[in-house]
Amino acid sequence: MPRTILIVDDDPHIRQLLVFAFGKAGLDTVEAGDGEAALAAVRTQQPDLVVLDINMPRMDGLEVCRRLRAQGDVPIFFLSSRDDEIDRVLGIELGADDYVVKPFSPREVVARSMAILRRTAGKPPAVEKAVTLRHGELMLDPDAWTATWRDTSVSLTVTEFTILRTLVSMPARIFSRDMIIDRLHGPGFAITDRTIDSHVRNLRRKFAEAGCADIVETRAGVGYRLGNCTGAAP
Repeated sequence: MPRTILIVDDDPHIRQLLVFAFGKAGLDTVEAGDGEAALAAVRTQQPDLVVLDINMPRMDGLEVCRRLRAQGDVPIFFLSSRDDEIDRVLGIELGADDYVVKPFSPREVVARSMAILRRTAGKPPAVEKAVTLRHGELMLDPDAWTATWRDTSVSLTVTEFTILRTLVSMPARIFSRDMIIDRLHGPGFAITDRTIDSHVRNLRRKFAEAGCADIVETRAGVGYRLGNCTGAAP
């Protein structure tokens, strides 16, 4: 079935450009001109992805993201009209999966959105259920996209889950930020190292709240490695 994209921007011209671009890619679209309309559309339309402008009147995209994250895990892709890294990093820390800065290429927005949707869908098992990944007290179910530490379920965004699954797949290996970006988006994809750092901070915060303070290790100047996942502070 076609996937549905909710496009949220107070500029009707931008919405029109994205509706056309997503339509060419075979995706259905729903539009919202402000934050309140976006929240209503998520409730009624249940989109597979929200493309969300940060700088909107009445209720900006950051507040919409906060409210959506309080309700569920629908993937969020930010459109940033501000050339200010703080806004974009804050968006990632609130739970967004990716972002682009205006002016942008509609084709790039579609390509990045398709990458998020592929990660959301996962790879269907050929014959049997995918192997559950375990390390210490951590358990990942790649089919259900669920993460559990001891008996506590930890709610992760698609990007956070993919990063954690990458680390769990080779727990002894140190992954550079570029290697993690390649796992998320494919080689040559341009996002900043600070974006990866923000996602890792989110992972640490969420697992610390569940009682696990050693989910990810930082190797200074190199990258990240899976922690012991025993709950002890590193």
